Amino acid sequence: MLRARAAWRGFVGGAWHPAVVRTAYRCRAYPDQAQQQVLARTFGCVRVVWNTTLAERARRWQHEHRGTRYAQTDAALTVMKKDPELAWLNEVSCVPLQQALRHQQQAFAAFFGKRARYPRFKSRHGRQCAHYTRSAFSMRDGQLRLAKTPGPLVFVWSWPGVDIGVLAPTMVIVSREPDGRWYVTFAIDASAAAPLPETGRAVGIDLGVTSFLVMSDGKKIANPRHLQRRARNLARYQRRLARCQKGSANRAKARAKVARAHRKVRDARRDFLHKTTTRLVRGHDLIAIEDLNVAGMVRNHRLARAISDCGWGEFRRQLQYKCQRAGRQLVVIDRWYPSTKKCSACEFLLAELSLSTRTWRCPSCRLLHDRDLNAAKNILAAGLAAARGFPGDACGADVRHLEIPPVQSAVKQEPQLARAGIPVPQDGE
Repeated sequence: MLRARAAWRGFVGGAWHPAVVRTAYRCRAYPDQAQQQVLARTFGCVRVVWNTTLAERARRWQHEHRGTRYAQTDAALTVMKKDPELAWLNEVSCVPLQQALRHQQQAFAAFFGKRARYPRFKSRHGRQCAHYTRSAFSMRDGQLRLAKTPGPLVFVWSWPGVDIGVLAPTMVIVSREPDGRWYVTFAIDASAAAPLPETGRAVGIDLGVTSFLVMSDGKKIANPRHLQRRARNLARYQRRLARCQKGSANRAKARAKVARAHRKVRDARRDFLHKTTTRLVRGHDLIAIEDLNVAGMVRNHRLARAISDCGWGEFRRQLQYKCQRAGRQLVVIDRWYPSTKKCSACEFLLAELSLSTRTWRCPSCRLLHDRDLNAAKNILAAGLAAARGFPGDACGADVRHLEIPPVQSAVKQEPQLARAGIPVPQDGE
């Protein structure tokens, strides 16, 4: 799996261009028995340091109403390593332990910035990982060696076009999934590639459940429904897991089968999203999408599973970094923009439109609209208006450019007037 994130370093020709792109290569790893023992011990130490520090943060805030800085957690880690009962913390590399404290500090910064929820305690049954910086690993001739780990770590490189021998990673992440598979991730800072040639095409996208997306040019991509196709097998494995006694070896095997079933669904969904987003980025210069409140939409218990199976959040994340890497423009329309209830031909605005209504006829121009196609056309119109610098009905705050530095939104907006049907004369008119 390949991920990329642009680091913006300069203002050239009236636009910001990425100078360095942080890219991550994720590969299958095959540690031997001795390496697995060392890495498992490292995972346990990382988990203990994280949970102990998190509990101390909560206790200090509850009783003393005081926050905790990273320097204080780092000093507390030194005290923990000197404790005779926690002397086994010295058996592993100190770098993953310090990285866990840094990640916890970032998690609290995101929480106080209202970008994430409160950090949670780590479980031994979930995904385990350890982060190694340059001082804790060496990469020579394609061989990876980790601190306090015997021998080189065997992994499979899946990118023939990238020379592993000249790769200079800034960080290495070793992880073990709940299904028992091992992975190693290399994070590198590479030079930004040249932007793709212009195509002269723009597209508006409306996401849905029946059709995964509908484009403004009329094309539709069906929803593959990965979870629904494997729901029966997954339910059977979960029933077997529920019958096993807690703490038994059979329960561990059943838990691994459930994790493997979820992994197959996750991999199929990710593969579909990567192929879809790559085609969109390669074929269009401007892509306009709608900002969906996915967290609020999954509160509908009738549609929660179907919405979660679509992966709209991952779709937007992939579109964002691929557009930045390819030099494309991605415009996100505000979630309150009436893309569905607005006529794409005459801009007539309905007052209400139920979710079950899939087609509707405009009372003004009498044009019959497909619900999703009409929304995609309106999203494209709003995106083009924002790209030209004339937001129009969006009032300047209904669209957000995914650019750095970000375009500041308007503070105040004029209320939108809802017009539906034939106006009813009032008294005196």
